Amino acid sequence: MDPWVWWLIAAVGLGIPLVVTAMPEFGMLAVGAVAGAVTAGIGGGTVLQFIVFAAVSVALIAVVRPLANRHRGQSPQLASGVDALRGRSATVLERVDGGAGGRIKLAGEIWSARALDGDQVYEPGQQVDVVEIEGATAVVI
Repeated sequence: MDPWVWWLIAAVGLGIPLVVTAMPEFGMLAVGAVAGAVTAGIGGGTVLQFIVFAAVSVALIAVVRPLANRHRGQSPQLASGVDALRGRSATVLERVDGGAGGRIKLAGEIWSARALDGDQVYEPGQQVDVVEIEGATAVVI
């Protein structure tokens, strides 16, 4: 059997743990094995095939892995649910204070609300900003 076939078998063999364990490093090693197969197919010697395999695998791990780790640590850009309501403006419908609270119109819906500062009072028609959602109550400033 030709050496390039063995490299392709190795690439498939490295692709199986990639799928089973979801470790991307196996995929990078599989790409290195394909590069070794290409080197064997164009007539490169055994030593050159292993050098190409190692160089491509190490280069992919050195470049792709830090990029993937950086993206994995980022939070999603799209907020949903009550997270999407934080920072939005609302209109006061009923007097809002720090005690009994009141009502606001937020994102087309009527919410109960209370002032973040207990001494602050907002009258109907005023614009307020939502700081937090606690249960079914919006905390506003």
